[in-house]
Amino acid sequence: MTKASNLSMALAMALTVAPALAQKTASQGIDEYRAMLQDGNPAELFEAKGEDLWKKARGPKNASLEKCDLGKGPGVVKGAFVELPKYFADTQRMQDLESRLVTCMETLQGFNAAEISKTAYGRGEMANVTALATWIAAESKGQRFNLSQAHPQEKTFYEVGKRLFFQRGGTHDFSCASCHGEEGKRIRLQDLPILTKNPGDGVGFAAWPAYRVSNGQMWSMQLRLNDCYRQQRFPYPGFGSDATIALSTYLGVNAKGAASVAPAIKR
Repeated sequence: MTKASNLSMALAMALTVAPALAQKTASQGIDEYRAMLQDGNPAELFEAKGEDLWKKARGPKNASLEKCDLGKGPGVVKGAFVELPKYFADTQRMQDLESRLVTCMETLQGFNAAEISKTAYGRGEMANVTALATWIAAESKGQRFNLSQAHPQEKTFYEVGKRLFFQRGGTHDFSCASCHGEEGKRIRLQDLPILTKNPGDGVGFAAWPAYRVSNGQMWSMQLRLNDCYRQQRFPYPGFGSDATIALSTYLGVNAKGAASVAPAIKR
């Protein structure tokens, strides 16, 4: 039996036992289940892979990523995750962690950024991007989010992200706020955090990348947002799209002061 199967079975047992414990809510039961699994979070395997990829010479240029500038200077990893997305002068773009990593993979290692961006999540170099993002996030675990709003682009992306968060559309007339804009919303027995303020956004945005027990996969923040669009019955945004980065900017600014718990473990 695979590790993912064991974790899924553990979740099923936790949900079965929860109703019998009258003093506990289903949400509390799920929280306890997550706490039990945290010490053995499979995300640790992705962290190890990501650290190796950061230091390993690869690509057409046979170079490592150790000179990659994630916003705090070439090679500085600690603290970078909790300040992204942000504006980068060299690309003249707002970038989140994943899109910035692809930029470094192209400029330092010689990979084709356009080809990586077209690759499905969990495959090829896109799987490596997720592993890298997992390790980099782990290096800032416990640090508090503090996204910059100094550059005009950072302010613009925050406002665009806010509009996108509340924009209703699709066949079901959903928006991000439909699930994450009010108190007391739940889905599949789980409380849905409010992402417009803390502490809710510190529970939501601050937890990704995260290992998804239900499908045995490591999910990056961009994949999480893409799946939200799918649930709204919208087409997937392109990798590194302005829409996903604007949403991440809005959520990240709202998470100011919250401690990062990424990489977390999710249902």
